[in-house]
Amino acid sequence: MAADLLRNKATGFAMKRIALAGFVALLGVLVLLPLVRIQGLAFANGGQGYLDAFGRAAIWTTIRNTVALAVGSTIVALVFGTLLAWWATQLSPRLQWLRVLPVLPIVIPAVASVSGWAFLLSPRPGYINALLRNLPWWSDLRFGPADIYSLFWIVAITGFALSAFVYLFVSSGLKNINSELLEAARTSGASAFGVFFQITLPLLRPVLVYGGGVALLLGLGQFTAPLLLGTNQGITVLTTDMYFATQNEPVNHAAAAAIGSPLLIFGLIMVFGQKIMLGDQARYITHGGRAFRPAGKPSGLAAAGIFTYFVVTTLAPLVSLGILSLSPFWSANPKWSAMSLDNFRVVFGESVIVGAIWNSVTTSLLAVAIALVIGFIVSVVTLRGRRYPVLRMLMDVIVALPLGVPAVIFGVGFLLAYSTQPLMLYGSRWLIVIVYVTLMLPFTTRMQLSGMMQLGTAYIEASRVCGANYLKTDLWVTLPLMRSTLGGAAALMFVLLTHEFTASVLIRTPRNQVMGTVLFDYWGNGGYPVVAAIALIMTGVTAIGVIMAMLLGGRDALSRM
Repeated sequence: MAADLLRNKATGFAMKRIALAGFVALLGVLVLLPLVRIQGLAFANGGQGYLDAFGRAAIWTTIRNTVALAVGSTIVALVFGTLLAWWATQLSPRLQWLRVLPVLPIVIPAVASVSGWAFLLSPRPGYINALLRNLPWWSDLRFGPADIYSLFWIVAITGFALSAFVYLFVSSGLKNINSELLEAARTSGASAFGVFFQITLPLLRPVLVYGGGVALLLGLGQFTAPLLLGTNQGITVLTTDMYFATQNEPVNHAAAAAIGSPLLIFGLIMVFGQKIMLGDQARYITHGGRAFRPAGKPSGLAAAGIFTYFVVTTLAPLVSLGILSLSPFWSANPKWSAMSLDNFRVVFGESVIVGAIWNSVTTSLLAVAIALVIGFIVSVVTLRGRRYPVLRMLMDVIVALPLGVPAVIFGVGFLLAYSTQPLMLYGSRWLIVIVYVTLMLPFTTRMQLSGMMQLGTAYIEASRVCGANYLKTDLWVTLPLMRSTLGGAAALMFVLLTHEFTASVLIRTPRNQVMGTVLFDYWGNGGYPVVAAIALIMTGVTAIGVIMAMLLGGRDALSRM
């Protein structure tokens, strides 16, 4: 009898190991196949892709632009993100709602924000430029004074968007600082600025390093602003070079694959570099009896600063979209009497646009449903799979990769991996779903793992003591208790996917579009009022997702992104 029990136990353990190995292999196919395919093509024919990509004189200008965009936008993001987080700690209780304003750039579609900036600061018809030319200093100008199509403004716009990520990291870090340290410094005679620069900033070094690293990686992988704005002046970065290599004649997929290699390598360097720079993180832990509390009274200037930043960087582009979406054409001096809803009638009257909107919603919902299941399994294995250390480590690495690899690389990789037999999915809606699921793996895992850790083990252990196996426990105990976490995760992933553009534009076909890609087509054809209308609709769909996220996941749902 004992031998049979041991045999059954060994068999069960082996079956679990095989099932987990199969699941990890599936994740590997999902994430690693496009990356392997893209590198294989780059090295094919004696590395011809690398010769074509880096044998051009213009590639070094492209690399310089890429570095300038990444470093410049990271500096902007670190400065504004840290300042906004510090200001947020000085808000009075009745103004705490202002804390959500710096996060909004994350949830506003990038194509909507960038096009809104273009309508504001285009040299001739830009609305703000037209107002500035009424001032004595620039009254003699016919163009400008600002030029949205310059590298400076591309860096600035990207930095404004990335500041939301730094803001979230720094806000989280500030909560872990013991206020006794700050009050001791103030008691010793230090000024508020002295406390900030001598105490707070040094203690924030881990989150600044990590947040800056994330911003730098995102800056290197920026695609939307360089594509929509840089192309007008011949400003290219590595991501746009990859795109043009797959779109312009003659198509050169091998060169596109080679161009993406520096982004992959730098992503790995940043991951290991952060660990080395942070060193022993235990020396930054300052928890004591009292949580972080800013010294001094609430600041009205802090509230004004946050609101001003929101108006300039987020609200102004949306207002420009609203004005142009109601206008018959783009003009520096819009006529209020000529405004109407005709552009929205065009949008909802065009089957291509309506189909793209519907395609965005349905593919996003389907991808969210699949990603939730995968994320749940990964989270369970991460917490309970200590008996499978190697498989669990492989799974962790695979799931984390989409967060460090630019979406444009996945777009090219999936285009190459699924446009030939036996996995011929190009032109199918399922290809978009697969790409979306892959991009969401880090987010679904992170949010569900956090929810499971907050639940603890008491309920699971009680269920197990009552005789339920893990499957029944997860179905009848864990899932119901995680309902708000799952709902918030689903809504937030829906927000991210409905305005995904970078990978979508590489795998779309004329009959298989999403909102961002159809907006890009109208942008290229000069249909700017329709572009503004589509951008506002994208923003509206995203706003619905944000509201659902906050209803299902709580008021702090956005901070979990």
